[in-house]
Amino acid sequence: MDGAMEVYWQAPVIARSTVTAMLLMSAAVHFGMLSGTHVIFHQYFLWKFPPQIWRLFTAYLLTGPQLGLLFDAYFSYQYLSQLERGRYSKKEDLLWYLTFICGTILGVNYITGLGYMTFLHALMISMTYTVVQDQRGMKTNFYFITIPAQLTPYAMIAINMLFPGGAAQIPLQLEGLFAAHLWEFLTKIWPAFGGQGRTLLPTPPFFTTVVNTISGLAGRAAPVVPGPRGAAGGVARGASAGSGPLPDSWRTRGPGHRLG
Repeated sequence: MDGAMEVYWQAPVIARSTVTAMLLMSAAVHFGMLSGTHVIFHQYFLWKFPPQIWRLFTAYLLTGPQLGLLFDAYFSYQYLSQLERGRYSKKEDLLWYLTFICGTILGVNYITGLGYMTFLHALMISMTYTVVQDQRGMKTNFYFITIPAQLTPYAMIAINMLFPGGAAQIPLQLEGLFAAHLWEFLTKIWPAFGGQGRTLLPTPPFFTTVVNTISGLAGRAAPVVPGPRGAAGGVARGASAGSGPLPDSWRTRGPGHRLG
């Protein structure tokens, strides 16, 4: 148990916190302890008084039922932790990325009138697309075939056609694909070919301020727990956990749910 908790606390903080919230909230919904109507998104709830702004976050945390709860959480952790350890190792940059992606998904969902009320699968496609941009030229296993890594998000979308009700998932995933491609264009493609090296979406200073404030508060509040001492009286420290690879298949992805 101590070893498991040590690995947990040494996991990337944003990925760890997000997936923990995802598991707790989704378990509460799927086991009947919390009504799903309190966490899904609809713009109507934002115009109520007081506005139910938590839905802007919880709509991205609700997983599928049964085994979907575990698999959605697992894959979300894989993608998010790879981003946090890799391209967006600065927490404010990762938070800005997630804010833009989630906001774009909401905007596309509203403009197109698709009516989705939960967006985790769109966010997972976005994160997958961003992760594999840094793996171009590499290969990955998808089901029983080997494909170029950058084709993984497209394969994940196409595979839905093989499952009952899977077609309903595709428009939601396309929202996530569009959001990730727009981010890639504005932050990578445009600076490289037309923007003289300047991104169109620099991280706002507000995010740095928030991260620094939270880090300072957490540092002051964290208790000092002495570890086992060796012969010289030193405190033993754990090693960092490594990141996992991209998933080899999308078999466990259940069909999406369109509400409203």
